[in-house]
Amino acid sequence: MVTLALFCLTFTRAKYRLNKTIWFGGCVYFTMISIGALTYTFHDQKNFSNHYTLFNAVSSAEPIALTFKIKERLKPSIYHDKYVIELLQLKKQKTTGLLLLNIERDSLLAPLKIDDVFITYSNLEAIKTPLNPNQFDYKAYLERLYIYQQLFLNHNSILKLNSKKRTVFGYAEVLRQTINQKLNHYNFHSKELMIINALLLGQRQDMDRDTYKTYADAGAIHILAVSGLHVGIILLLLNYLLKPIAHFKRGKVIKVTLILVLLWSFAIIAGLSASVTRAVTMFSILAIAMHLKRPTNIYNTLAISVFIVLLFKPMFLFDVGFQLSYVAVIAIVSIQPLLFKLWHPKWKITTYFWQVLTVTFAAQLGVVPLSLYYFHQFPGLFFVSNLAIIPFLGFILGFGILVIVLALLDSLPEVLAHGYSSIIRLMNSIVSWVSQKEQFIFQDISFNSAQVITFYLSLITIVSWYQKRTFRRMVVMLISIILLQVVYIYSAYKHANNTFTVFHKSRHSVIGIKTNSQLQINHNMANLNIQNSGLIEDYSVGNFINSIKSDSLKSVYQFQNKILLIIDSLGVYNVKMFQPEYVLLRNSPRIHLNRMIDSIQPQLIIADGSNYKSYIKRWAVTCSKRKIPFHYTGEKGAFIIN
Repeated sequence: MVTLALFCLTFTRAKYRLNKTIWFGGCVYFTMISIGALTYTFHDQKNFSNHYTLFNAVSSAEPIALTFKIKERLKPSIYHDKYVIELLQLKKQKTTGLLLLNIERDSLLAPLKIDDVFITYSNLEAIKTPLNPNQFDYKAYLERLYIYQQLFLNHNSILKLNSKKRTVFGYAEVLRQTINQKLNHYNFHSKELMIINALLLGQRQDMDRDTYKTYADAGAIHILAVSGLHVGIILLLLNYLLKPIAHFKRGKVIKVTLILVLLWSFAIIAGLSASVTRAVTMFSILAIAMHLKRPTNIYNTLAISVFIVLLFKPMFLFDVGFQLSYVAVIAIVSIQPLLFKLWHPKWKITTYFWQVLTVTFAAQLGVVPLSLYYFHQFPGLFFVSNLAIIPFLGFILGFGILVIVLALLDSLPEVLAHGYSSIIRLMNSIVSWVSQKEQFIFQDISFNSAQVITFYLSLITIVSWYQKRTFRRMVVMLISIILLQVVYIYSAYKHANNTFTVFHKSRHSVIGIKTNSQLQINHNMANLNIQNSGLIEDYSVGNFINSIKSDSLKSVYQFQNKILLIIDSLGVYNVKMFQPEYVLLRNSPRIHLNRMIDSIQPQLIIADGSNYKSYIKRWAVTCSKRKIPFHYTGEKGAFIIN
């Protein structure tokens, strides 16, 4: 209230003053920061009086009665279907809060439906932090979605309750299922249905890993993510189709109202993801401005949409799609006009494709730092797939909407269904051809947050200098480029160290010895399996590794004047020649641990993921009695010696 009062006071004074002061601007910044902090506090579900984390029953070792409602379906894992669920009751007490539900996959049973209510007896389990360095922190990601616990269930352990309450998300799910059922009658291939669901319905949960990777490698994954590109095309289509309404009395008001209703209906059907919400909010503001016939400033429109979206969903700020969407739009409106002026084609068709190419380059230039930071790869032929698809994307979307509407009305001619199926198949073929040019896909690129910041700083100063080439702007640009180089040099220097790591890998043993930018991996896995596991890839990217060598496991390692002895399933060890500080137990050796401790007297005992859990428990008890530190990688994570 105080900041709002100060804002109103300084605004009133600034409005009638010819000479402006910094007080109003400073008050605006302070007010926005206060609103942000207040919004974050209001949305933090842990502050709710009946949130499940405040109940003692959460830490109970015995199963407890839980009543929950399905809120959202997530991408499944190999063994589990995953859902975001809303907790309704805990031990018959009214409760609130979101949980992650992992339910065993069963191909004979249909997925759980949005808004369905179930009861079960189970324990709430903590979401584990990553056990190896530089791995994706799924726990932190879920906490940003206000999810703090999870459930592991099977279909036999849940009982569906009668519930007639439906939300708009439940109706949207029913509509999506109806659309898919209707399209199944027209013999669409499974991969084509995946693309239709992603392209038109905003659902990528059922997309297989190969299809997703193909589009990502081709630099065309944004085509499948419903965002500003799709919503902008839909706005143009709606504006054209509803144009006759404007001729009636109050037709313009009715037209813009219908556009807003249809845009937000599409957003709800697409699941209200961060990119969809951002795009629909921005284009809703644009549609209103078009109706009022007032000049619009795209930067103001973006700022208003950011403010509105974060007011209702403050944690969207940390969503990757949200960040990429806004950065791409800002890059397009600021960089694309500069690129477009570099060449003036004579023919309209050439101008159109040149415009598409410059938009693609501008967007890619804007998102490349974030893409390298989050995904660590860059598709070199992104412009090929974009030039082949984006010019026709409006037709593909419009044709797809027509196909869906006719299918819902049971009036879709076979020739139209076959034609649209051929278009999707052709698009998949083009993307697949581009993605197969692996020599143009640059992967495993190390990029940290400092590099992201300095890269954007350099990009901003370069664009600023190009727009107005003054000496001062040139100096600022050169300083930012030097700063970027300094950050690169410092990053290389920071990671030029030596590290010995015992990784956690279920049923296997993996040891990594890092020497500056080189990594030696010793393991007992097949080379193909360790490459596909992502374990070494994450570590090498996070530590700026340039070369990786692989070898089999040894019995003894010496690192930084410390000796590590490995005792495997044979349980044989001989330490007459040296005294190891560390002992690594792997492959569940049958040894008398007390006798080994008396013989070797290690400072610490390590057990990796290759051991039986029953052995781990027994060793932990023995080490506790002998007051020797015990490090199990399955609980404490990878063991690291710096």
